[in-house]
Amino acid sequence: MTSRLQERQQRGRALRDTCSRKSHAEQAQHQRDPIDLLMQSSEGRLPRLVPLRYGRMLASPFAFYRGTALLQAHDLASTPISGLRQQICGDCHLMNFGGFASPERTLLFGINDFDETHPGPWEWDIKRLAASFMVAARHLNHGDKIGKEAAYIVAASYQKHMQRYTLMGELDIWYEKISFETLLAHAESTATRQRIERGIHKAKGRTHQDILPKLAEKTADGWRIRDSLPSVFHLQDHHMLFDADDQWLQQDDWQQRIDKMMRDYQTTMVADRKILLNRYQYQDTAYKVVGVGSVGTRCLVMLLTDVHEQPLFLQIKEARPSVLAQYAGSATPYQQQGRRVVEGQRLMQVASDIFLGWATSPSGRHFYFRQLRDMKLSPEVEMYSSEILLEYAELCGWVLARAHAKAGGLAPEISGYLGKGDAFAKAISSYSAVYADQVERDFEKFTHACRSGKLIAQTEADFASDLRV
Repeated sequence: MTSRLQERQQRGRALRDTCSRKSHAEQAQHQRDPIDLLMQSSEGRLPRLVPLRYGRMLASPFAFYRGTALLQAHDLASTPISGLRQQICGDCHLMNFGGFASPERTLLFGINDFDETHPGPWEWDIKRLAASFMVAARHLNHGDKIGKEAAYIVAASYQKHMQRYTLMGELDIWYEKISFETLLAHAESTATRQRIERGIHKAKGRTHQDILPKLAEKTADGWRIRDSLPSVFHLQDHHMLFDADDQWLQQDDWQQRIDKMMRDYQTTMVADRKILLNRYQYQDTAYKVVGVGSVGTRCLVMLLTDVHEQPLFLQIKEARPSVLAQYAGSATPYQQQGRRVVEGQRLMQVASDIFLGWATSPSGRHFYFRQLRDMKLSPEVEMYSSEILLEYAELCGWVLARAHAKAGGLAPEISGYLGKGDAFAKAISSYSAVYADQVERDFEKFTHACRSGKLIAQTEADFASDLRV
């Protein structure tokens, strides 16, 4: 008698008949103008911040790749897919992995950016991740050989761990944690172990209490967030960022807007965490310019303190429709984009921030809430040797497999499709090399558009100078 597990694995293997594993090496079958798509992705952002976004993307093809999830989503839409769809990250490049604290204060490693999370083909996350390693390898001057090997390792690691998750019970998958202690036990080189140990030490110094004197100052009226141009500043002092008809400036009282959003946010929280939040008193709010791809979206930092003046920093980030929405062929069940981000994160991460929640602003924009910088770590890719980059590729493939296995519950089908050979890993490696060439061609067009004036780019220094005027 065939078991349910074997039946599900067989369903996955049968999908090879309509989408071979080798076919994943294929590229998009259409032409597009990257500048038109970039301008589309800038719509709805603060116009005065869009040049800063372009300025950050001009740094390198790797920076450009980080800011162009929309381009790859567009391109992936015409590539072969197995037909298995589930919740995916949507912007799964190597810089969107990192360290963060569990509610029990264990330092975990996993995907840490879910702005684009959406139901879609599971292969798309692997392709974006593997291609990011290829682009990064060139950026770090490690060469195409290392880049192709890293892309292969991403797919092979994903395949190996997905096979393991096929044999695990659902609760075992749900509870499995990839902690920094686990990373130390699996590290293959001394250099990697040393980097992990430094990360653990650094994370311990990134609690709210430790960063309070760096991010805020005590005044006669309480605590005030420090302006740190061009990253953090007070909106009240820099109205020039907004057009005169911007809805954010049409509200009479800034504090009333914050109060309304906080009330809305608290309705999305688990009851005990809402009680915890209410033990803090509001101090200040400032604007924060974030990331590469997110520059121009609205983002705030809020400071609250308890009766001991111990701080809680919250980040309030705008949530726009996912770049996958128009391409993935699947609809998200959530109309509130902040909820889409939060629910997707909770589904894919093993443990999520206790202060996650969402709210709608008085002007109708969607936001989500989370803690700011609480034991959070980002990979220092610029410092990675080729050896460390390859070990990191193995780790990211593992983390992605666990996230997919937990979120979709499709480990038997995906594992059955992938099988035990390396046809899929070879295809992903080939795809990544060719797509990296496409990224470089797009970057050349982007650079020309900025230099010709079709797109306006601005450096960090120029932007900060404008704010000081």
